[in-house]
Amino acid sequence: MRRARIMLAAAAALAGMAAAPPASASPAEPGLFDAAGYRTARYRSPVRADPAPAEPISLAAAMALRAGTDAVFVDVTPADGGVRDPDSGTWTLAEAHLTIPGALWHPETGRAPVDADLWHALKRAIHAARRAAPGKPVVVFCRIDCWMSWNAARRLGLQGVGNVRWLAEGTDGWQAAGGALVAAVPVAVPHAKVHGQEEK
Repeated sequence: MRRARIMLAAAAALAGMAAAPPASASPAEPGLFDAAGYRTARYRSPVRADPAPAEPISLAAAMALRAGTDAVFVDVTPADGGVRDPDSGTWTLAEAHLTIPGALWHPETGRAPVDADLWHALKRAIHAARRAAPGKPVVVFCRIDCWMSWNAARRLGLQGVGNVRWLAEGTDGWQAAGGALVAAVPVAVPHAKVHGQEEK
């Protein structure tokens, strides 16, 4: 009888596990996520959530791609302490940043809320880079344990950009695996209103 009760309890537990919902795209951590499910604070912490509709890409798979040729690599690492001139759009950096060779560095595009000018510039850059091959993968990364790349990958996917891949290990994992890093230059993004190009 006792054995039967144990087996019934185990079966019930397994049933409960099977019925449990998958990990949410917006974990229930009060104060860290907005209503749309984007991380808004403490960006440098372990990421265990699914960035759907974007998909994770393994470090090995990412390193097998040629940035700028096989895929569009997008670095969303923030320019900590950097200042962007609203007229020219150029950045004055407080410290140098190393990125994956061939990647486009679009600082601050992983924040929530995201700066509209910076975000529209990122989407335009992706569109331009994929003009000849619309289905080319877009690999979004930052550093390891970085919610900004998760935010950006998820936002791109939800806004209709296809074949978006999220590289969770970022530049840290890339370098640790023997991949080269090069000095990065942030993409200049003038304020849209300066040139009468305000986007809706």
